[in-house]
Amino acid sequence: MIRHPRRRPGVCGRCATLAASLALAACATEPVAPPGEPKVVRDRPLAAYDVHEECLRLIVGDRVDYYFSATEPLVFNIRYREVNAVVAPIVREDVRADSGVFAPRIAQEYCLMWEAGPAGAMLDYGLRLRAAAP
Repeated sequence: MIRHPRRRPGVCGRCATLAASLALAACATEPVAPPGEPKVVRDRPLAAYDVHEECLRLIVGDRVDYYFSATEPLVFNIRYREVNAVVAPIVREDVRADSGVFAPRIAQEYCLMWEAGPAGAMLDYGLRLRAAAP
């Protein structure tokens, strides 16, 4: 029989905090290029049901030009969190390509998200932030 040492009070709380911090760090993406400069990503592999996000803080008046193409159909959306809900002003399902200009209606951190299907996919995309005039 294997005996486990007794847990010290407060250790689980610290472990939970550390685990939450690591989970958030794992979701972090490289910063989007400075306003006006495009960010282009080629051949980004997505495993089956894998998710990739690009997040950026936007204010009213900002614009994000985006485009993408994938080797297999996937789900694309632009979303933000509001309290306990996820709000997605743009949703595309079962698509291999899309492009557009996103203009936020409220200041918020928005994420462009791609989710692969069962086949996975190779993803190419580009973004360009056009900041609101001062």
